[in-house]
Order: sequence, then structure tokens, then C-alpha cells
Amino acid sequence: MKKSSYILYLTLLTGLSAGAQFPTFSLGTDLGLMQNFRQEQRFSTISYRVNANFHLGRRDGITTTFTLSGNGNYRNSLVATAKDLSTTVQELPYTNKGKMRFRQLSVGWKRYLKGAPDAGTGWNLYGYAGFGLLLGRIDNLHSQVIDTVTYLLPVQEGMGHFKRLTFDLAIGWEKPVGGDFYFYTEARAFIPSSDYPSRYLLVNKNAPFAGMLGAGLRILF
Repeated sequence: MKKSSYILYLTLLTGLSAGAQFPTFSLGTDLGLMQNFRQEQRFSTISYRVNANFHLGRRDGITTTFTLSGNGNYRNSLVATAKDLSTTVQELPYTNKGKMRFRQLSVGWKRYLKGAPDAGTGWNLYGYAGFGLLLGRIDNLHSQVIDTVTYLLPVQEGMGHFKRLTFDLAIGWEKPVGGDFYFYTEARAFIPSSDYPSRYLLVNKNAPFAGMLGAGLRILF
């Protein structure tokens, strides 16, 4: 009887120890391709991302990500219009060469739809939803010098900054590769939820609307 009770005690203790491995923590990093989908400011560039995952259980956790994009280049054919009807030349066509890059910090909820963050075999599928703050920088270069006293410009020349609040959605796939390392790929969308106007952006409404596809490694601690 005592022996049976001891075996039962060890079994329960082992089960509790296995279940007590959560919460746990992991770090991931990846490189990817980023695309801004707005036609007037469309570009593709590389991206780099670091993420910290706080796994509260086998399914759910909190994830914080920091994303850094490379320079995205685009150009627009624009027209400057005269402020005064008496101006001889009412319209001046010109080209604007734009260069955009941004940093983004996101915090949200990550849920494993298949598998678990500590799975040793098979593959995992997860989803993510969160909110972020996007900090952008723009450099505009016009093809000719235009007198801003005489003409109205649709976009300002020079360097400027802008901010956006974003709603972030992602889906990812990962597979253990040994030694607490996991290879993963992830598709993510940065959906603007605010549109504070900037004179350096040709389009402010729902812009930038970007997505990225990345691949990298996650290590479980």
C-alpha cells in the first residue's frame, strides 16, 4: 500500500513539474521582405525584426515585436498649381522621388492554433493580433526647384517624420530544429488605425499600409 502511494505521489509530482514549465520565455529574430501597398507610395524593401515571447501556457502568450525597415523608394508625377490666377504659368509638372523607412513597436496576443511553443516534434501554426506604434521618416526630392510662394505643392520637399497607430495581424508557421531552436516563417500586416496628416506624405489616409513576409529563428529559454 505504501509503495503504491509512493508511486502515485511520484506520478503526480512528475505531472505537476511538467505542467509547471509555463510560463516561459523565448526570443526570435528574422529577416524579410516588406511591401507598402498604397499605389501612390508603393515600394518593396527589406525588413529586420526582433520579437520577445512570454508564453503563459501551451496555447497563449504575450508577444512584443520591434520591426525596422530598409529604405523604400518610389516616385510620383505631380503638378504644382499657381496660387494666383494672374500667374503666367498656372501649372508646373514635376517628379517627386520619395524615400520612406520606418520603425514599429507592437504588443499583442499570440495563440498557437496547432502545436505549442515548446513542441519537440512536428510543426506549429500560430496567429497574432496586437496594436503598434509606427514611426516613419520620409525624404522627398523634386526634379526641379519650385517657388513655394507662387505655387501650391501636393507634397513638401525635404525630410519629414510621421507617426501612426497600427492594428497588427500575423500568421506564422514554425518547426523545431533541435537544441531549443525553432525555424519560423511569418506573414504580417500593419493596418493603420490613425492618419495624422503630414505635408511630406502624398497620401495620408490609411497610409502607409504595409505587409511583410519573414523567416528566422526562435530560441526557447
